[in-house]
Amino acid sequence: MSFALERALDRLGPPLAYRYIRLLRSTMRVAYRGREVLDATRRDRGAYILAFWHSRFLLMPYGYPGGRMAVLSSLHRDAARIGEVLRRFGYDLARGSSTRGGDTGLLDLVRKGRAGYDLGITPDGPRGPRRRAKPGAIAAAALTGLPIVPVTFSAAPARRLRTWDRTLLPRPFSRGLFVYGEPFFVARSASAEARERLRLALESELDRITDVADRETGVGVEEPRPPAGGP
Repeated sequence: MSFALERALDRLGPPLAYRYIRLLRSTMRVAYRGREVLDATRRDRGAYILAFWHSRFLLMPYGYPGGRMAVLSSLHRDAARIGEVLRRFGYDLARGSSTRGGDTGLLDLVRKGRAGYDLGITPDGPRGPRRRAKPGAIAAAALTGLPIVPVTFSAAPARRLRTWDRTLLPRPFSRGLFVYGEPFFVARSASAEARERLRLALESELDRITDVADRETGVGVEEPRPPAGGP
């Protein structure tokens, strides 16, 4: 892709995507399953971390009932554009990822979490492997004391893009569904073995609620994710 086209996408892509997402949502009927978990977590803990698979990011601004949220935004160019879209929805950005500038991004996210922000993390982002949770969400929960609430989104009719994460793109006038899982708590003193068990548990719960949502909407369950260590 030429430098001029890249610059044009950087400048025009985020505002156009933001307007498209808002227009798309205005045509849809959307239901929520388990959103009382967020209310209870807000009441009991004050703030939380929303964790969701990267493929479900498109409508995720409508899965957050409001407040102050900071989202980890990768330095990778495509992911940075997504971050700019989220910024237009009112989110703060913590710049970094697990591959480029990750420690800086996580520290920025932790600072915002300690300052009272809710946090948003895609555990398999920014470039996969698809539906394989990296340690970042567990580390952020341990360092901030915030619980992790898994959430997913599905819709039908929709199509899956031929991207690494199989982004789910709802069609206009589709029926959408958000599903929330039970919160995860990570003690700051948790051992490496305990954190690994929680990472696998988070991965499993995100898979479970995502498959539930896909079956209920009728879009169909995703193809199997790549094996650990795969592309």
